[in-house]
Amino acid sequence: MNVLIDGSGAIGIGLGCSMIDSGYNVSFYASENTGNAMKKNGIKRTGIFKHLSYRPEEFKVYTNYSEIPDDEFDYVFIASKTLANDDISRKLNENRRILKDEFKIIIFQNGFGNDEPYLRFFPREKVFCARVITGFSRPERNISEVTVHTEPILLGSLQGVDPKPLEIIAEAITSGGIPCEVSERLSEYLWAKMLYNCALNPLGAILGVNYGRLSENEYSKSIMNSVIAEIFDVIDAAGYKTLWNSAKEYEEVFYSKLIPDTYNHYSSTYQDISMKNKTEIDTLNGKVIARGDKYNIDVKVNRMLYNMIKSIESNY
Repeated sequence: MNVLIDGSGAIGIGLGCSMIDSGYNVSFYASENTGNAMKKNGIKRTGIFKHLSYRPEEFKVYTNYSEIPDDEFDYVFIASKTLANDDISRKLNENRRILKDEFKIIIFQNGFGNDEPYLRFFPREKVFCARVITGFSRPERNISEVTVHTEPILLGSLQGVDPKPLEIIAEAITSGGIPCEVSERLSEYLWAKMLYNCALNPLGAILGVNYGRLSENEYSKSIMNSVIAEIFDVIDAAGYKTLWNSAKEYEEVFYSKLIPDTYNHYSSTYQDISMKNKTEIDTLNGKVIARGDKYNIDVKVNRMLYNMIKSIESNY
């Protein structure tokens, strides 16, 4: 089985190490600088799960689609930032020759609706998503560190497709040290993650604090509670489902378990802003705003946080 991991950051390298450990042939699509570091020094995964290290000859690295042979890949893992989805989906479509007939795309990203750019070109039976609530960081270009973990990675479809064919991938990721399962309820779990990320990511980035600190301040808690309430209004109006019946029910789990489990974590939005990179705010609070506008739901607190992050980005 051959796997292409498009996006060789912390998540991509972390997943790639699992797949190599499970006996898959893994190739990475990377920027030139990252690709050169991987080709020179190999890759490593450190942190709270199984530590893995691979020499350059134990995987392949591509920096241009023209380098890739025809009929090469059974699976494509999308592990890039969501900002790249339009470009990646177009290039995969233009280079379909690299994909085997029974290929599948699995999108390992923050946010909701990340399958939409790929569904422009590929049928729904080919496009799957993942819920990742494990925290990764990249201390060096070729190293992934697993920093926190709350629940298994979940693989499934947002389009009603049976996720059973992904069981072998879930088993491989699990065997490689990161718990992973398939789920027929992926949409519910992704909205659960949206609740978590939309409340924590932008506010933690704006205030420059970790998740735990946000939960200890009455003012930041009030903001997060408003974000959560607005998202529940959107979920109800749009006909989605999640794992809790109300905002109050979610808040109990949020403050008693989810934040304590990831107390010391700094959000990916914080990390992006620290490095003056564009954030994924458009697929987080931005998606809430879009659906709020569609269903005439007032999401003013989500909009305020979104506008603040966009203001920070515009001043880089």
